[in-house]
Amino acid sequence: MNPLNFRTLDLNLLRVFDEVMTERSLTRAARKLALTQPAVSNALRRFREAVGDELIKRSGQSMTPTPRALALWPAVREALRALQEVLTPSNFVPAQANTTFVLAMADATAAQLIPGLIEIMDRDAPGVSIRVVPLTTRDPRRLLDEEVADLAIGYFPAAFADLTAREQAGEVVAFSHQRLYSGEYVCVMRREHPLASEPLTLERYCAARHLLVSFSGRPFGFVDEALAVLGRERRIVVTVNQFFTAGKVVTHSNLLTVLPRHFINGTGMSDQLVLRELPFSVPPVQVDALWHHRVHRASAHQWLRTSILSLAQSVFAA
Repeated sequence: MNPLNFRTLDLNLLRVFDEVMTERSLTRAARKLALTQPAVSNALRRFREAVGDELIKRSGQSMTPTPRALALWPAVREALRALQEVLTPSNFVPAQANTTFVLAMADATAAQLIPGLIEIMDRDAPGVSIRVVPLTTRDPRRLLDEEVADLAIGYFPAAFADLTAREQAGEVVAFSHQRLYSGEYVCVMRREHPLASEPLTLERYCAARHLLVSFSGRPFGFVDEALAVLGRERRIVVTVNQFFTAGKVVTHSNLLTVLPRHFINGTGMSDQLVLRELPFSVPPVQVDALWHHRVHRASAHQWLRTSILSLAQSVFAA
């Protein structure tokens, strides 16, 4: 097969390839592109011949991308989006916009940021809407890549470690991030808990029964990692996926939990809870905003990121 000659490549083939990869269906791709299915099949064949490799495997009614197609798709998609931005630039005017942004974040983060963000929207962008979706992972790159969310806000150490390693290896990464604030976690219990009136030692902490907030449902968190370094472990008897739920459960039980210090005053339960410093060292939790490069230059997204950063700096200035 002859090597690809980019100067003679029909760029429409890239659009067809992108839509087929998005829809995983020739029929749906044809409908989205306002083409016939034979036309989409023909374009896909021409693109396959141009790149010199198989792109799609058919098995009955199902369609599976080959490794070559999966490797090509992110670059093709990014190139198409960058070209669209250049050819059809849009200046975001907050007062005139009717955009909806989808944010992925935990309830503790939302409780701190969303009230202030609503004030900014009411004042500067009354037509803008916000939709908050649950953060169910410590690595939200898939949510951003599949456009389930425009921006993810949270603690993503594994994702950032991987991005850093890829950058150091010379790879092009598809995500950017920005530090918003540092969070401190504390041990929380009800006021009538047996440990509420005595020092919280490591022995007493490990001997107690615990509730864990886990977005993924995995019964092991950063506190357990810190304990493992010390050769210790704790007994987790309940796992939930929201900080507010954890606080509510703790007020009615003898379970201990770990919550962000800044979150507790906003729960309405602070008078029922006792806070104690953890009896071992854990690093501060760095909360970042993470987004895909395809929206990096979009003026609407830049306004959103600037607004959230300014808000976070104001809320957590103390």
